Amino acid sequence: MKIISRKFYADKVDSWLGKDEVIVLTGQRRVGKSYILKDFIQRHESEADANIIYIDKEKRSFRFIQNGEQLGNYIDEHFIATKHNYILVDEIQDIEAWELPIRSFRTEDNTDIIITGSNSKMLSGELSTLLSGRYQEIYVQSLSYLEFLEFHGLIDSDESLLTYLDYGGLPGLRIIGLGEEEHVWDYLRSVFNTVMLKDVIERHKIRNIPFLNNLIVFMADTIGKVGSATSISKYMKSLGQDVSANVVLDYTSYFTEAYLIDAVKRYDIHGRKIFESNQKTYFGDVGLRNLIAGGSREADIEKVIENVVYQHLVRLGYQVYVGELRVGEVDFVCSKSGQMRYVQVSYLISNEETREREFGRLRDIKNDYPKFVISLTPMLSSRDYEGITHLGLREFLKKGLQNS
Repeated sequence: MKIISRKFYADKVDSWLGKDEVIVLTGQRRVGKSYILKDFIQRHESEADANIIYIDKEKRSFRFIQNGEQLGNYIDEHFIATKHNYILVDEIQDIEAWELPIRSFRTEDNTDIIITGSNSKMLSGELSTLLSGRYQEIYVQSLSYLEFLEFHGLIDSDESLLTYLDYGGLPGLRIIGLGEEEHVWDYLRSVFNTVMLKDVIERHKIRNIPFLNNLIVFMADTIGKVGSATSISKYMKSLGQDVSANVVLDYTSYFTEAYLIDAVKRYDIHGRKIFESNQKTYFGDVGLRNLIAGGSREADIEKVIENVVYQHLVRLGYQVYVGELRVGEVDFVCSKSGQMRYVQVSYLISNEETREREFGRLRDIKNDYPKFVISLTPMLSSRDYEGITHLGLREFLKKGLQNS
């Protein structure tokens, strides 16, 4: 099947070539990091002086590379000093002490290095020390709504949007197809099981697997709700699972390291400070969240919309927080380049009570930064209401935070 180039990431990768930085693609398994590498090869292999050294640790042919010495030897055997060497290593965290050869080859002339990993801690160890910060991380997410349309040959419509809200944006669904619902859920289940097994259970040697499974289900059911490790511990004890708040924190961090979830901190809008406790949780891919939560989307559509809006705000380059006001909560406070945006998410604005609840909280913020309400309200693209922009979800996913 032909590789579809994800221009957003292709441009990001290419912009860091030739700058003496190791390019690191991070993100959950199966979000498309490998295909970004394959697309890179397809776009650069025709260059007259290109020598591409590609190591895919998920392929049987590369299983013999188990440590840094073997990795260095393989690269050295295929390195051509008279050409421009592109060194690509996929799922590098599976190679012990990989940091040493990467540091060595980074200093070679006419050499660019691109590596991928499915664990956020891969950058917190020796790599940052050995490279003295000489790396550039690019966080790869599952497909945006527009990419979803392109990958599946769909037109922009309410039906396409609802399919995206249900199945999420894992690129591998392009091969599976969307025609057989059972096949879609089977694929998502296989991805989830792989992430849990390889990046959580095996990596952290988890023994209390029943609690691990109950915790991820709890998080899938409570996305968008402020919670703490203590409150989760108390809830689990009510179900007969006696686990401490520290264990909850540890297991939550394992999900975060594997990019299954994001823990979003709260931001005091009036005091302009970040709270370190009682965070909200959102999933990296809403399809996996729906698989874990089970049931029908009709019962929790607002949670799903909020999750999708959060992930798209991250994709747009915002640092995202949960907003805290004295009179309530604002779903998202978004910061980029010193500018703030405030975003409230709702399913439908169908009556005056709902309108006052959603718009009223934004009116309580006494500054001039742009404010938005995003909803699935029918026949809506963009509308101004008392200085607050009301965006339809489809419009937001196509054009971002644009004032009416």
